[in-house]
Amino acid sequence: MFLEERQAKILELLAENGKVLVKELAEMFSVTEDSIRKDLNALEADGQLKRTYGGAVPVLAKLQITSASRRRISNVEAKRQIAAAAVKLITPGRLIFLDASTISIAIAEILERRDAECKILTNMVDVLVMLARNPKIQIIFAGGQINPSRDGFIDGLNLEFTARFRPDISFVGVVGLDVKKNSLTTNGVDSGLHKAKILEISKSSYVMAESRKFGVEGNYKFATLENVHGLITETEPAAEISKAVRKMNLEIILPD
Repeated sequence: MFLEERQAKILELLAENGKVLVKELAEMFSVTEDSIRKDLNALEADGQLKRTYGGAVPVLAKLQITSASRRRISNVEAKRQIAAAAVKLITPGRLIFLDASTISIAIAEILERRDAECKILTNMVDVLVMLARNPKIQIIFAGGQINPSRDGFIDGLNLEFTARFRPDISFVGVVGLDVKKNSLTTNGVDSGLHKAKILEISKSSYVMAESRKFGVEGNYKFATLENVHGLITETEPAAEISKAVRKMNLEIILPD
């Protein structure tokens, strides 16, 4: 496990349990306690936790910029692989829509470093901030009233603006994807309405979903699998799922 992945997992455990202990982390990751102390010191220096005797606790007074910034530390490798597969579909001259999704952040991280022209439409704050640094990227930002989690914009004003475009490809994240129920779900009505509109206006669209989201249902169904052209995930789904998806004439895109 890479250092970055270990530290991301430490933050994930901290968010779940409210505290972490050096001894337990050392055993879990099969590293020395000194290595864990260095991890905790680095994370504390970055303002992401507070050291205590024998471990660490959350920084209760510190608010992260967006909920997506917090969620991006989970399933890091899977999101990177999905992002790498998605980026291969991006070519100069085509308008690409990046949804308010943590995998969109991973895509932006790749595009930010590329020496290639591309055209991006997005409603996500993190994506805007990252891609604005690359002069070869033409970025169109769809604003409006920021959502409660501060990830981006999904209100009526944003929807009216976004609906004027016809993206060549849209990449959309989901909370859950259930093949048996033929459903794509998220956890909010506004988010769901926005995703549904993006699928409607796009020339082609791809759902980005870690394998752990298969069979999961969010609170709001915004589309069926027939509404998308393909699925991008980090590993080959179970045979039953793959067969059902391909029977719908959908492409399953995997990392190389």
